[in-house]
Amino acid sequence: MSNRQAEIAKALGVIAPFTSDADVDAEIARRIAFIKDTLTASHTKVLVLGISGGVDSSAAGRLAQLAVEQLRAEKQDQDYRFIAIRLPHNVQHDESDAQAALAFIDADEVQTIDIAPAVSGLAKQVGELGELTSARRDFVLGNTKARMRMLAQYTVANARNGLVIGTDHAAEAVMGFFTKFGDGACDLAPLSGLVKGQVRRIAERLGAPTAVFSKVPTADLEDERPGIPDEQVHGVSYEDIDAFLQGKPVSDSAYQTIVQTYDKTQHKRELPLVP
Repeated sequence: MSNRQAEIAKALGVIAPFTSDADVDAEIARRIAFIKDTLTASHTKVLVLGISGGVDSSAAGRLAQLAVEQLRAEKQDQDYRFIAIRLPHNVQHDESDAQAALAFIDADEVQTIDIAPAVSGLAKQVGELGELTSARRDFVLGNTKARMRMLAQYTVANARNGLVIGTDHAAEAVMGFFTKFGDGACDLAPLSGLVKGQVRRIAERLGAPTAVFSKVPTADLEDERPGIPDEQVHGVSYEDIDAFLQGKPVSDSAYQTIVQTYDKTQHKRELPLVP
């Protein structure tokens, strides 16, 4: 393991690789306990999470549902609830995947909020967008979609006196692969410190169907490049990212891509700067 690999893995709180199903089960139990402790400490009883249909929100959603079920049983209080929210922009091209994820999560409540009218309304008011190339405008509005989704989740959470769950994990954090104050904003991040393969193992162990835990990851924010795989955007595979974070050898090109991207996106992982 190089010094940079060790430094970055430590900064992101990367956990040790799983060596058995028992390791996976222990990590599941630890993260459910974390969610329960966070709710209890915050004096809240409701969790909110947007469900895309990918493995990250599927795993986090199922952990959240199990956490509130345990709290209801332990505290004899039916007010503990998990709200899963679908947040499509018009019609999601892979809506069937999202529905499969929802069936697996089995949330207490499911809501659907179409963010398209809000994104369109804002876009009409921002004159700068008209000065951009089509591709650049699409990229900027992709980030707007991510922020609008988080705004919707926080509006529901605020109305229900609840907390918003994030789906960030180490393999995304190292690449800065989240929208600042969009999907990067949350009250608790129960997948933190996991690499992508570990998120898949957890989802599989929790009972997710193969189509859910093996789905090709995509942020799916751009209209002109719908469903573009994360790995195509990264320029490096999740297999290499996971290996890097776990201190394993990777190619020179993968190493340089990961380190350079980590350094370039450092501002996204920090609190606002102050004088």
